Amino acid sequence: MEKIKSNDFFVANEAKVYDLGEGVKRQFVGYDNCIMTVKVSFEKGAVGSIHQHPHTQTCFVHSGQFEVTIDGVNKVLQAGDGFYVAPNVLHGCRCLEEGILIDTFSPIREDFYKTI
Repeated sequence: MEKIKSNDFFVANEAKVYDLGEGVKRQFVGYDNCIMTVKVSFEKGAVGSIHQHPHTQTCFVHSGQFEVTIDGVNKVLQAGDGFYVAPNVLHGCRCLEEGILIDTFSPIREDFYKTI
């Protein structure tokens, strides 16, 4: 992959919003080839379906409340909480209260980057 890099600053009300449908929207906070941070907004009831990927992921719950599943274990998380997902581990979430997740991936999610 070629050398890539996002803008130095992320201004939420100026950044493009990608509507993923079914109550989920995404904005790209910052990225290069090694790391990517993404702001994901969920409407109440929206689902991040169970999936896996080869990237390490951490997530910070900025607002709202989410039921998060990691490797078959469920936990309800709210603003201020977070979680870690090792590469290739099945995980997903269901939004219990409208909110925002801040996801960070290493390396970059090339599949996400292709949508920018």
